[in-house]
Amino acid sequence: MFFSQLCSSYFDRIPIDGNKYYLYEEVWTEYATNFLTQVFLYAAIALAVLLIGIGIFVKLKKPEALKSFFKTACALVIGFVMTVIISMLALDFAKIAEKGYSEYTDLLYLELVPAIILGCVTVAGIAAAYVASYFSKKTFKITLITVASAFGAALAAMLVCLAVYLARGSAEENNGAVITVTENAVLYACAAGLIIIIGLCALFLGKGEKKDFDSKSIAYAAICIAMSFALSYIKLWSMPQGGSLTLASLLPLMLYAYMFGVRKGVMAGAVYGILQCVQNPWLIHPAQFLLDYPVAFAAMGLAGMFSKIKKLDKLPQIQFALGAIVAAVLRFAAHVLSGVFAFSEYSTLDNVWAYSLGYNAFVFPDIAIAIAVGVIILSVKPFISQVKRIQVGALAKPAAAVSTSDELQNVDNNGEGEN
Repeated sequence: MFFSQLCSSYFDRIPIDGNKYYLYEEVWTEYATNFLTQVFLYAAIALAVLLIGIGIFVKLKKPEALKSFFKTACALVIGFVMTVIISMLALDFAKIAEKGYSEYTDLLYLELVPAIILGCVTVAGIAAAYVASYFSKKTFKITLITVASAFGAALAAMLVCLAVYLARGSAEENNGAVITVTENAVLYACAAGLIIIIGLCALFLGKGEKKDFDSKSIAYAAICIAMSFALSYIKLWSMPQGGSLTLASLLPLMLYAYMFGVRKGVMAGAVYGILQCVQNPWLIHPAQFLLDYPVAFAAMGLAGMFSKIKKLDKLPQIQFALGAIVAAVLRFAAHVLSGVFAFSEYSTLDNVWAYSLGYNAFVFPDIAIAIAVGVIILSVKPFISQVKRIQVGALAKPAAAVSTSDELQNVDNNGEGEN
C-alpha cells in the first residue's frame, strides 16, 4: 500500500511558474535514505561479525594464513564502504533534484559539486601516489608533489565557491538565520582561536613524529577517512538541525591518529570535515562552516595525543580513550560556539548557551560508542600487535634504547591489550 502511494506521489507533479514540482517533496529520497540506512546498518553489523568469526577461526586453525585473510577482509570492507558512499551521495543529489527549487541550485553547483570534485581528486591522487611508491623515490616524490598541488587547487576552488555561495546571503535566508555584526566578529574569533589551539596541540604533542607522508600513511588515511565517511551515513539518531548519533563513525579516524600521530591525524580530520559538509550541509556563514566541519573534525585527530605516554604502553585502551575524550571536548566546543553565534534563531530556550550546550551534547554518546568499540578492538592481541608495528615507524618512542625487534617481541610476549 505504501509503495503504491509512493508511485502515485512520484508521478503527481504540479506546475508552478513553468516548472513542475513534486506533490510531496522528498518523499522518494526520504524513503530511500531511511530504508538504505537500515539496510547498511544491518549489513555492516553482519559483515563485522562474519569477518571477526572467520578471523578467529583462521587464527586458531591456520595462523600463517591470517595475513592473507586480513588483506581479503580489507578488500571486502573497502568494497562495502564505497557502495555506501556512492549510494548515499547519489541520494543527496537526488534530494536536491527532487525539491526542484531554484534556491538550491547554488547549493548544488557551489558546494556539492566542488566537494565531489575534491573527493575525486583526493581518491585519484592517493591511487597515483600508491602506484608511484613501487617505483623510485624520486618518482614517488614528484607524484606526491603533483598530487598535493592538485589537491590544494581543488580545495582552494571549493573554498572560493563556498565563499561565493555564502556571500550571496541566500544561505542565511534559506536556513532562517540572521547573524549580527557582533556575532559575525565573534564567529571569526572563535574559529581562529580553536584553529590556534588545535594547531599548537598538534605542534607540541606531535614532536618526534615522522613528518612526511609515505605510501603507507597515505593509504591508511584514505581508507580511514572513507570508512568514517561511510559509517557517518549509518545513523542511529538524527538531530533536527544537523548532527547525528552514528555507528562509531569517527572510530577509523581516531585509530588513524592513534597509529600515525596527532599531526597526520589532525590533517586527516580536517579533510574528513570538509567532505562531511557534503552529507548534510547546514551552511550559513564562513566561520560557522569552519567550526562545524574542518575545525570540529580536525580536533578528532588529537585522539592519538596519549599514544606516546610510556607509562601507558601496556594499556593502549586507556591511551586511546583518554585521547578520544579530549578530542571530543574540543569538537563539542566548536559545535557549541557555532550554535551560540550562528544558530541562535533555532534556540527554544531564553538562554542560547544552555540550548547550544544541550543540543550539541549528542557528541558525547556518539564518541562513547566509538570509544567502546575502540577499546574492544584494542584488546585483540593480533590487532594491537599490528598497531604497535605501525607506531614504531610513525611515532618516536620516549626511550629509544629499546630496539624495534625487542619492542615487538615485548608486545607479543606480554599480551598488549589485555587488562
